Amino acid sequence: QLGTGKWSAGPAVAGFFIRKPWVSALQVRQIWSFAGDTDRVDVDQLVVQPTILYGLGNNWALVTDLVITANWKVDAANRWTVPLGGGVSRFLYIGNQPMIVRLDAYYYVEKPVSAPDWSINLLFRLLFPR
Repeated sequence: QLGTGKWSAGPAVAGFFIRKPWVSALQVRQIWSFAGDTDRVDVDQLVVQPTILYGLGNNWALVTDLVITANWKVDAANRWTVPLGGGVSRFLYIGNQPMIVRLDAYYYVEKPVSAPDWSINLLFRLLFPR
């Protein structure tokens, strides 16, 4: 129910820049469906994901991680999803397990008609360094 019901693939590019206390990254990908449930809508989607992090010291950071999407299969009024916002993150250990905890909020300046106006996210990311 939540997925597209399609197999999809496409090109992607990513890059990052670090100059303490700043970390910035950009990911861009375009995907198209090529197989899957014929009763489902084909996929043709652009995703642009800029990330900016500012280190505050003591393992705290301010972060914005925007996920901007364009669904090329719908009318122009429902095509774009563009969030604006950010939050705070902390690197820490639970026992020997390194992790990142992040709390952020985003307002959608552009969105499909049925999409929410806001999102609030709490992220727990486990890290597995070598």
